[in-house]
Amino acid sequence: MNTSVSSFLAKHNFVNHVDILSVADGILDDMKKGLRKEKADQDMIRTFCNPPSQSASGKSVIVIDAGGTNFRSCLVTFDSNGSPLISEMEKTKMPGVEKELSRKDFFEQIAKNLEHLKNKSDRIGFCFSYPMEIQENGDGKLLGFSKEVKAPEVVGCLIGDELKKALTAHGWNTINRITLCNDTVAALLAGAACADNITDYSSYIGYILGTGMNAAYIQPDCECCKIKKQIIVCESGKYTSVNRSDFDIEFDKTTVKPGTFLLEKLCSGAYLGPVSAIALKAAAKDGLFSAAYAEKISALETLTLIETDSFLHNPRSAASTLGKIAAENASEEDYDRTFQILDAIVERSARYAAAILVACTLKTDEGKNASKPVCILCDGTTFHKTYMIKERVNAYLDEILTHQKGIFWKIVSCDNDITLGAAISGLID
Repeated sequence: MNTSVSSFLAKHNFVNHVDILSVADGILDDMKKGLRKEKADQDMIRTFCNPPSQSASGKSVIVIDAGGTNFRSCLVTFDSNGSPLISEMEKTKMPGVEKELSRKDFFEQIAKNLEHLKNKSDRIGFCFSYPMEIQENGDGKLLGFSKEVKAPEVVGCLIGDELKKALTAHGWNTINRITLCNDTVAALLAGAACADNITDYSSYIGYILGTGMNAAYIQPDCECCKIKKQIIVCESGKYTSVNRSDFDIEFDKTTVKPGTFLLEKLCSGAYLGPVSAIALKAAAKDGLFSAAYAEKISALETLTLIETDSFLHNPRSAASTLGKIAAENASEEDYDRTFQILDAIVERSARYAAAILVACTLKTDEGKNASKPVCILCDGTTFHKTYMIKERVNAYLDEILTHQKGIFWKIVSCDNDITLGAAISGLID
């Protein structure tokens, strides 16, 4: 790294080469506290379920995927070989986004959204990406919505129970089970369902690195935690023992909940762009750029990850916001320093992502046999599309898990993973 960039980052307390194993050890310690129900950053939500041991062949499940602003619903049918067929997919607005709804109206709107799937299965797998307390029967008690959804009366409700009532009122036949899960559980279950016939996996992890970030893993029996083997949702983004630069602290003050989700704010796509903009403007102020280029950078309001990632993939293209500014104003040194600052931010994201996966993999207590690795299904555009993140995570896991710890693993992906995982959750008894 250019010494000027290195000293600039150090001056602002930005550490891109964080020690992954040290961070993983801290995350592991916090996970153990959360499982023992002691004070911890991560919630460590019990799901009371495991991947099903039997094939889903010949079964159909109604799938709902609700999160953010979209509400998707479809039918997933498994053929005699267990291969899934997705049909009757519809997408609409998430109830409560456009206007505030009462509890009755919220579930009434969901029932209307599902009318095209009426009585096509007696099971529903519901990927509901909001904080929930999962019940032993697979239902979920809503702990709160994000700011987009306005339905305060729904908070504290059992989502599956309320939905059953609404569907019955719409003339549905008996629904045997509605299983609530979040996207990390769906990813984990998809990994188990997509497992090929060649690889025999010893355990499974679901990891999301997109707009947000979270992980789920299979916790083995643990007497000290008084817990039976089951999938655990970590809420990894809430971990707080992380190094924050001046740029992170400045941006955090502008977020809806400052001082929370500190690890997520160092990793996920919603934050990498704006933090990059703050860092570049600080570099301009500190004299790292030529006068003409610094003036244009200083005038930036903010950046998205798409814009910074476009520059990293092709710095000389004027199609991106930064590329256009650079093409018209930047010296060769400006190009180089801009690239190195942005690359440091995604490098740090990859290292923290790797730390989470190291912690989850070690917590499974599996992967000790090379022929039975731990299956890690990773989902999210930040992980798969952002410059060098996937490649770096693979390299760090190889070094730490395989070479240092003797633990074997494999990162996988599959099409329609969240839909497929939600369908599998609907088949769990």
